[in-house]
Amino acid sequence: MTHHETGTYDVSYNLVSVLYHTLQEASTIQRYIDDARGNGDEDAARFLEEVQEEDRTRAERAKELLGRHLSVKA
Repeated sequence: MTHHETGTYDVSYNLVSVLYHTLQEASTIQRYIDDARGNGDEDAARFLEEVQEEDRTRAERAKELLGRHLSVKA
């Protein structure tokens, strides 16, 4: 249950939180990609790009779900 961990049952809040943290990670990972490329490690850079793309996909899904959730509540 969400309540025990965050103090809230609010699904909208939870989706916003996932969206925020996912986008934050995608941004942070760009620095890691740049570091890997700067050190000539293309394997690591490609792996990190895959992780970043998964974050973008997850963020899009969270936005979609949040939009649906908010439209039902309106």
